[in-house]
Amino acid sequence: MARRGGWTSVRGRLLIIALLPMLVLTPILLGITMQRWLNRTDQILAARVTSDLTVGRQYLDHLTANTARDVAAIARSAAYRDASPAKMPAFLEEARMNAGLDFLMLTGTNLPGGISSQPQGGLAVFTPTELEQLSPGLAARARVPLITTEGSNPTDATSEDRGLVVLATDQVILPKGVNGRLIGGILLNRNEDFIDRISALVYPASDPALSGQIGAELDLGVITLFLGDTRISTTLRPTGTERAIGTRASAAVSAQVLGVGQSWHDTAFVVNGWYISAYEALTDVKGNRVGMLYAGIPKAPYTKARQVTLVMIGAAFLLVGGLFVPLALSWARGIFRPLAAMRDTIALVEAGDMGARTGPVPGAAEIAMVSTHLDALLALLSAREQELRGLNADLNARVEERTKDLTRANQALQATSRQLILAEKLATIGEVTAGVAHEINNPLAVISGNLEVIRMVLAERASDITPELRLIDEQIRRINGLVSQLLQFARPEEFTDGPLSTDPAAAIQGLKPLIRHLLARSGVVLVEEIHSTRLIRMNPHELQQVLINLVSNAVQAMPQGGQITLRLEDGAENGRDGVVIVLSDNGPGMDPAILARAFDPFFTTRGREGGTGLGLPICLNLVTRQGGSLTADSTPGSPTDSLPGRGTRFRIFLPMADDSPD
Repeated sequence: MARRGGWTSVRGRLLIIALLPMLVLTPILLGITMQRWLNRTDQILAARVTSDLTVGRQYLDHLTANTARDVAAIARSAAYRDASPAKMPAFLEEARMNAGLDFLMLTGTNLPGGISSQPQGGLAVFTPTELEQLSPGLAARARVPLITTEGSNPTDATSEDRGLVVLATDQVILPKGVNGRLIGGILLNRNEDFIDRISALVYPASDPALSGQIGAELDLGVITLFLGDTRISTTLRPTGTERAIGTRASAAVSAQVLGVGQSWHDTAFVVNGWYISAYEALTDVKGNRVGMLYAGIPKAPYTKARQVTLVMIGAAFLLVGGLFVPLALSWARGIFRPLAAMRDTIALVEAGDMGARTGPVPGAAEIAMVSTHLDALLALLSAREQELRGLNADLNARVEERTKDLTRANQALQATSRQLILAEKLATIGEVTAGVAHEINNPLAVISGNLEVIRMVLAERASDITPELRLIDEQIRRINGLVSQLLQFARPEEFTDGPLSTDPAAAIQGLKPLIRHLLARSGVVLVEEIHSTRLIRMNPHELQQVLINLVSNAVQAMPQGGQITLRLEDGAENGRDGVVIVLSDNGPGMDPAILARAFDPFFTTRGREGGTGLGLPICLNLVTRQGGSLTADSTPGSPTDSLPGRGTRFRIFLPMADDSPD
């Protein structure tokens, strides 16, 4: 039965049915509606920024057309034709000021910046020298110191000295009677009138005359003109007063707009904040991409407005829920009281009070009928329960006895099955290994024989290929060694020779010359602790082979040097006396996954050239064939760890020989 008040009870389920629309479905519908509204708002803002950029570009085109028209009007005016050479400079200066131009000059066929000799109007980029030719002081006005900001395109330059101008040219007759050009234009670097005019058109809240009538927080955007990737004119004021002149666009924006020529419509980090942005490339009169026009609106006010809206909706939902939920619970309580009384009765019965009854309950007739039937069933249950207890006691005793018998039989069967599976697996591996080894021996003998024939045939010329022949001999000996290991693993009894009574202490002493070079080369120290005089039932060569293999593995596990401890002491296992040999190192140890497979045939962690994976299986076969055991345990750790217990330990138990002194 569900616990009191649990949501899986009838009461809980009825409450879920009543509250589900309010507490679950309503938030889901509100979430879906809010998400669609947010997505639609993002689309509207993106479309607005694109529209703002279009207005800015149209104004720039309008300014270019007006400049071209003004220059053409001056070139064709009667005042120009009537002006004498002496009065021409004064006339040009007055015309420049009336037209609102930054420069107006006459020149011959050699035009600055490679400008075409045909009448034209558009954008052009001039070097500082060319700007000085157009008008003294223009280069100083155009110079923009560079400011590095987060995410901007890196550069080694300290300033942008070029000038971006709205250029217009027209053909004229010079005072000397030769053909020439009238050049006029407006410098856009630091041109606040130009950029503020676009801002006033696109964002009315930026116009001081309208700022009091329009909510500036959500209607104040940024217009920026770039020369290359450098801001040369902008309405962005990060500090509130100073414009962000000299800051640079990000590398990603520059690569897409200036490099590829594609417009950018996305959210971008601009100087000190995130903006919903749109960038468009600007081309000069020669068709080259020379800059960008930018329009953007800050994302923070809209994010704040969204948060306020979400908070208001959440507060309204909590208010409605706070009024509805108590009302629903109050209505449900009148239905739940009879059910709660029956539930309490059942709980008492479950606790062991078989005499508990609900009795008459107020409420609907259907619920009262259920209560009466429940009391009748509880009375019948109490009578049957007494009868079943007697039968259950006898049955439990029989089941417990049979269960113990089955458990013992099952454990014995599992142990026998594991032994049979292991024996069958090792037998199969041994049979296959022996077959493979013998099959390798036949072609290997043919190779060895033919190698001798080659030496005899070549005679004296064999010295010319002595290194190659020696390499073949070495590989043949290596294959012979691998075949011997395979056969020793498959049929260890064929490699047994010598007495089966060995002094392990003497075998350990005889081990030193065999491993001296291995220890000296690796910087590993071997510490011996001999505490036994018993003889063991094992061939001395087999014992040394086992110890050499274990020492070699320990040395390879400690390439930076370390210590190996070889301890010999008396011991017993499964009621048999014998000798225990413990070989331990202070190396990095083995992971549990590797330790679990350490004695599996052909398993190795040294790669293809490191070993065959038969060393430990052969050692295990040699030890267990004499009735002994070989186990390993390891504690992984860092090579710099100085805590005790780290490293790998192999424990060998070998039974005592029949002629060993006790």
